[in-house]
Amino acid sequence: MKLSTFLIIKAIVCWVFGIGYALIPVTVGTMYAINLDPDGVLMSRFFASLLIGIGLILWLLRNADWNILKVITLSLCVADTIGFIVALVGQLTGVMNGLGWIIVIIWFLLASGLGYFRFLKPTNT
Repeated sequence: MKLSTFLIIKAIVCWVFGIGYALIPVTVGTMYAINLDPDGVLMSRFFASLLIGIGLILWLLRNADWNILKVITLSLCVADTIGFIVALVGQLTGVMNGLGWIIVIIWFLLASGLGYFRFLKPTNT
Protein backbone atom coordinates (compact mmCIF):
# COMPACT_ATOMS: atom_id res chain seq x y z
CA MET A 1 0.00 0.00 0.00
CA LYS A 2 1.19 3.50 -0.74
CA LEU A 3 1.42 6.13 1.98
CA SER A 4 -1.01 8.37 0.10
CA THR A 5 -3.59 5.55 0.14
CA PHE A 6 -3.07 4.99 3.86
CA LEU A 7 -3.51 8.72 4.53
CA ILE A 8 -6.77 8.72 2.56
CA ILE A 9 -8.02 5.79 4.66
CA LYS A 10 -7.04 7.57 7.89
CA ALA A 11 -8.73 10.76 6.67
CA ILE A 12 -11.97 8.87 6.01
CA VAL A 13 -11.84 7.20 9.44
CA CYS A 14 -11.28 10.63 11.02
CA TRP A 15 -14.22 12.12 9.13
CA VAL A 16 -16.62 9.27 9.95
CA PHE A 17 -15.90 9.40 13.67
CA GLY A 18 -15.57 13.19 13.66
CA ILE A 19 -18.96 13.73 12.05
CA GLY A 20 -20.54 11.18 14.38
CA TYR A 21 -19.07 12.78 17.51
CA ALA A 22 -19.97 16.27 16.26
CA LEU A 23 -23.58 15.62 15.30
CA ILE A 24 -24.72 12.76 17.52
CA PRO A 25 -22.22 12.35 20.38
CA VAL A 26 -24.71 10.82 22.80
CA THR A 27 -25.78 8.21 20.25
CA VAL A 28 -22.18 7.35 19.39
CA GLY A 29 -21.28 7.14 23.07
CA THR A 30 -24.29 4.93 23.78
CA MET A 31 -23.09 2.45 21.13
CA TYR A 32 -20.02 1.87 23.32
CA ALA A 33 -21.92 2.07 26.65
CA ILE A 34 -20.44 5.50 27.38
CA ASN A 35 -22.91 7.87 29.02
CA LEU A 36 -22.25 11.50 28.17
CA ASP A 37 -23.42 14.35 30.37
CA PRO A 38 -23.43 17.88 28.88
CA ASP A 39 -19.70 18.25 29.71
CA GLY A 40 -18.96 15.00 27.90
CA VAL A 41 -20.98 16.14 24.88
CA LEU A 42 -18.91 19.33 24.73
CA MET A 43 -15.64 17.41 24.99
CA SER A 44 -16.82 14.96 22.30
CA ARG A 45 -17.52 17.86 19.99
CA PHE A 46 -14.07 19.34 20.64
CA PHE A 47 -12.62 15.90 19.82
CA ALA A 48 -14.77 15.79 16.68
CA SER A 49 -13.41 19.13 15.48
CA LEU A 50 -9.87 17.79 15.80
CA LEU A 51 -10.71 14.59 13.93
CA ILE A 52 -12.34 16.50 11.09
CA GLY A 53 -9.37 18.87 10.91
CA ILE A 54 -6.83 16.03 10.90
CA GLY A 55 -8.80 14.32 8.15
CA LEU A 56 -8.72 17.48 6.05
CA ILE A 57 -4.98 17.96 6.61
CA LEU A 58 -4.30 14.37 5.56
CA TRP A 59 -6.49 14.67 2.49
CA LEU A 60 -4.86 17.88 1.33
CA LEU A 61 -1.28 16.74 2.04
CA ARG A 62 -1.56 13.10 0.95
CA ASN A 63 0.77 13.72 -2.02
CA ALA A 64 3.07 16.24 -0.33
CA ASP A 65 6.85 16.12 -0.32
CA TRP A 66 8.36 13.38 1.87
CA ASN A 67 10.02 15.97 4.15
CA ILE A 68 6.55 17.20 5.11
CA LEU A 69 5.02 13.73 5.29
CA LYS A 70 7.69 12.34 7.59
CA VAL A 71 6.87 15.05 10.15
CA ILE A 72 3.15 14.36 9.80
CA THR A 73 3.54 10.58 10.04
CA LEU A 74 5.74 10.88 13.13
CA SER A 75 3.37 13.30 14.86
CA LEU A 76 0.30 11.23 14.11
CA CYS A 77 2.07 7.99 15.02
CA VAL A 78 2.73 9.42 18.49
CA ALA A 79 -0.84 10.74 18.79
CA ASP A 80 -2.41 7.49 17.58
CA THR A 81 -0.21 5.43 19.90
CA ILE A 82 -1.45 7.52 22.82
CA GLY A 83 -5.02 7.08 21.51
CA PHE A 84 -4.48 3.33 21.38
CA ILE A 85 -3.24 3.27 24.99
CA VAL A 86 -6.17 5.38 26.18
CA ALA A 87 -8.66 3.18 24.31
CA LEU A 88 -7.04 -0.01 25.62
CA VAL A 89 -7.09 1.23 29.22
CA GLY A 90 -10.71 2.30 28.77
CA GLN A 91 -11.60 -1.10 27.41
CA LEU A 92 -9.70 -3.09 30.04
CA THR A 93 -11.21 -1.05 32.89
CA GLY A 94 -14.76 -1.61 31.65
CA VAL A 95 -15.53 1.93 30.53
CA MET A 96 -16.69 0.63 27.14
CA ASN A 97 -18.69 -2.43 26.18
CA GLY A 98 -17.49 -5.14 23.78
CA LEU A 99 -17.76 -2.79 20.79
CA GLY A 100 -14.97 -0.77 22.39
CA TRP A 101 -12.52 -3.34 21.04
CA ILE A 102 -13.26 -1.94 17.58
CA ILE A 103 -11.93 1.44 18.75
CA VAL A 104 -8.85 -0.21 20.26
CA ILE A 105 -8.16 -2.07 17.02
CA ILE A 106 -8.65 1.04 14.87
CA TRP A 107 -6.20 3.07 16.99
CA PHE A 108 -3.71 0.19 16.90
CA LEU A 109 -3.92 -0.21 13.12
CA LEU A 110 -3.58 3.53 12.51
CA ALA A 111 -0.61 3.85 14.87
CA SER A 112 1.04 0.76 13.39
CA GLY A 113 0.51 1.93 9.83
CA LEU A 114 1.94 5.36 10.54
CA GLY A 115 4.89 3.77 12.33
CA TYR A 116 5.48 1.48 9.38
CA PHE A 117 5.52 4.31 6.86
CA ARG A 118 7.63 6.53 9.09
CA PHE A 119 10.24 4.06 10.32
CA LEU A 120 10.21 0.87 8.25
CA LYS A 121 9.38 2.23 4.81
CA PRO A 122 10.71 5.79 5.04
CA THR A 123 9.89 6.99 1.54
CA ASN A 124 6.76 8.39 -0.01
CA THR A 125 6.01 5.30 -2.12
